[in-house]
Amino acid sequence: MIATAIALQDATKDAVMHDLTLVLAKDIYENKDYMDTETFAKAMFHYSAHLSSLTATLVLDAVLTKSQISEMMDTIKEMDSMGKDITNE
Repeated sequence: MIATAIALQDATKDAVMHDLTLVLAKDIYENKDYMDTETFAKAMFHYSAHLSSLTATLVLDAVLTKSQISEMMDTIKEMDSMGKDITNE
Protein backbone atom coordinates (compact mmCIF):
# COMPACT_ATOMS: atom_id res chain seq x y z
CA MET A 1 0.00 0.00 0.00
CA ILE A 2 2.85 2.39 0.76
CA ALA A 3 4.49 1.49 -2.55
CA THR A 4 1.25 2.36 -4.37
CA ALA A 5 0.99 5.69 -2.56
CA ILE A 6 4.57 6.52 -3.50
CA ALA A 7 3.92 5.49 -7.11
CA LEU A 8 0.87 7.78 -7.22
CA GLN A 9 2.87 10.64 -5.75
CA ASP A 10 5.66 10.09 -8.29
CA ALA A 11 3.19 9.93 -11.18
CA THR A 12 1.66 13.24 -10.13
CA LYS A 13 5.09 14.85 -9.74
CA ASP A 14 6.16 13.52 -13.16
CA ALA A 15 3.05 14.99 -14.78
CA VAL A 16 3.62 18.41 -13.22
CA MET A 17 7.32 18.41 -14.14
CA HIS A 18 6.81 16.99 -17.66
CA ASP A 19 8.48 19.08 -20.39
CA LEU A 20 5.25 19.97 -22.18
CA THR A 21 3.49 20.85 -18.92
CA LEU A 22 6.29 23.22 -18.00
CA VAL A 23 6.31 24.81 -21.47
CA LEU A 24 2.56 25.42 -21.28
CA ALA A 25 2.82 26.95 -17.80
CA LYS A 26 5.76 29.13 -18.86
CA ASP A 27 3.95 30.38 -21.98
CA ILE A 28 0.82 31.24 -20.02
CA TYR A 29 2.78 33.02 -17.31
CA GLU A 30 4.94 35.00 -19.72
CA ASN A 31 2.01 36.05 -21.93
CA LYS A 32 -0.73 36.57 -19.34
CA ASP A 33 -0.51 40.37 -19.59
CA TYR A 34 -1.05 40.23 -23.35
CA MET A 35 -4.08 37.92 -23.31
CA ASP A 36 -7.68 38.99 -23.08
CA THR A 37 -9.85 37.20 -20.55
CA GLU A 38 -11.23 34.66 -23.01
CA THR A 39 -7.82 33.75 -24.42
CA PHE A 40 -6.39 33.41 -20.91
CA ALA A 41 -9.30 31.20 -19.84
CA LYS A 42 -8.80 28.96 -22.90
CA ALA A 43 -5.07 28.71 -22.21
CA MET A 44 -5.73 27.74 -18.60
CA PHE A 45 -8.29 25.17 -19.74
CA HIS A 46 -5.77 23.61 -22.14
CA TYR A 47 -3.13 23.55 -19.42
CA SER A 48 -5.53 21.97 -16.94
CA ALA A 49 -6.77 19.39 -19.44
CA HIS A 50 -3.21 18.46 -20.38
CA LEU A 51 -2.10 18.14 -16.77
CA SER A 52 -5.10 16.09 -15.67
CA SER A 53 -4.99 13.69 -18.62
CA LEU A 54 -1.24 13.19 -18.28
CA THR A 55 -1.63 12.59 -14.55
CA ALA A 56 -4.37 10.03 -15.17
CA THR A 57 -2.22 8.25 -17.76
CA LEU A 58 0.82 8.12 -15.49
CA VAL A 59 -1.29 6.98 -12.52
CA LEU A 60 -2.74 4.14 -14.60
CA ASP A 61 0.77 3.10 -15.59
CA ALA A 62 1.81 3.21 -11.93
CA VAL A 63 -1.01 1.09 -10.50
CA LEU A 64 -1.97 -1.29 -13.32
CA THR A 65 0.03 -3.87 -15.22
CA LYS A 66 0.20 -3.73 -19.01
CA SER A 67 -2.25 -6.64 -19.26
CA GLN A 68 -4.69 -4.90 -16.89
CA ILE A 69 -4.51 -1.72 -18.97
CA SER A 70 -5.07 -3.74 -22.14
CA GLU A 71 -8.06 -5.49 -20.57
CA MET A 72 -9.48 -2.15 -19.43
CA MET A 73 -9.08 -0.68 -22.93
CA ASP A 74 -10.80 -3.70 -24.47
CA THR A 75 -13.70 -3.29 -22.03
CA ILE A 76 -13.97 0.42 -22.84
CA LYS A 77 -14.03 -0.35 -26.58
CA GLU A 78 -16.68 -3.03 -26.04
CA MET A 79 -18.86 -0.68 -23.98
CA ASP A 80 -18.42 2.07 -26.58
CA SER A 81 -19.43 -0.33 -29.34
CA MET A 82 -22.48 -1.47 -27.38
CA GLY A 83 -23.47 2.16 -26.82
CA LYS A 84 -23.20 2.88 -30.54
CA ASP A 85 -25.27 -0.22 -31.36
CA ILE A 86 -27.99 0.86 -28.93
CA THR A 87 -28.17 4.42 -30.26
CA ASN A 88 -28.28 3.20 -33.87
CA GLU A 89 -31.26 0.89 -33.26
